[in-house]
Amino acid sequence: MTGFARAEGMTPAGGIVWELRSVNGKGMEIRLRLPPGLERLETVVRQEIQKRFARGNIQATLNQAKPVSASTPVVNEALLRDIAGLAGRLSAQYGLAAPSVDGLLALRGVLEPAEAEESEEERAAADVAILNALARALDALASARADEGRVLAPVLLGHVGEIEKLTLEAEADRSRDPDVIRARLAEQVRLLMDAASGLDEARLHAEAAFLAVKADVREEIDRLKAHITSARDLIAKGGPAGRKLDFLSQEFIRESNTLCSKSNAASVTGIGLALKAVVDQFREQVQNLE
Repeated sequence: MTGFARAEGMTPAGGIVWELRSVNGKGMEIRLRLPPGLERLETVVRQEIQKRFARGNIQATLNQAKPVSASTPVVNEALLRDIAGLAGRLSAQYGLAAPSVDGLLALRGVLEPAEAEESEEERAAADVAILNALARALDALASARADEGRVLAPVLLGHVGEIEKLTLEAEADRSRDPDVIRARLAEQVRLLMDAASGLDEARLHAEAAFLAVKADVREEIDRLKAHITSARDLIAKGGPAGRKLDFLSQEFIRESNTLCSKSNAASVTGIGLALKAVVDQFREQVQNLE
C-alpha cells in the first residue's frame, strides 16, 4: 500500500526529521537511510517497522540537523601538507601562481568542524527522541495506508459482486440442464452409430455417461461461492488481509480455469473467460493491500 509520513523531533545534538514512504509489494522490504553515527539504531528501527506492517516496500529516512559548533575547527595538517607540497611542485613546474592560504583551507577535508563528544546520557536521550519520532511517523503512515484501504474496499467488493454474478450465470446456464445434456449426448451417440455400424452401442452410452460426469462443474461453482463468501468476510472484517485475499484470488483463478476446461458449451466457456478477466482485476487491486 502507498503512503507518506513525516515526523519531527529534537535531540541534544539538534533537530531530527523522519520521512517514511510506502509503495506496493507482495512481501515486506525495508530500506533505511540513517546519518553517520546512528547505525546502532538500524536493528531496532527495522523491528519497529516490522511490528506495524506486514507488506509493502518501505523507505525510512532520518535527517539530522546539528547546530553550528562554536568550538575551534580542526585542521587536517597531514592533508594540508600534502596538498601544499603538490601545489608548490605544480607552481614551479608550470609557472603557476602559488595557492593562497585561504584557498587551501577551503578545500574539502582540510578544515572541518570539531565534533563534540557525546556522553552516554546524551546518546541515550537522543535514541529515545529518535524512536519516539519514529513511532509518530509510523502512526501517520499506518493512518495513510488505512485511508487507502477504505477507498479500495468498495472497489474490491465490486469485483467480488461481478464474480458472484458470473458464477450464478454459469450455474443457471441452460447447457447444464440434465435433459439438455442427455439429448445432446444421445444425438452424438446416434451419429456415431450411423457412421459406423460396428460400434458397441452399450459401450458408447457408457462412455457418454462418463464424459457427462467429468464435464460437470457443480463442484467448481460451489467452491467459487465459498470463496466469494470468504472474500466478503475478509474485506468487511478489516485489518491486514492482503495475503489471504491474494490466496483467494489464486483460488478464483484455479476454479475459473477448471470451469473453462470442463465446459461443454460455448456459453459456459464465455462465462469462464469473463470470470478470469474480473479475477485478474481483483488480484491486481489485492496487491495494494496490507
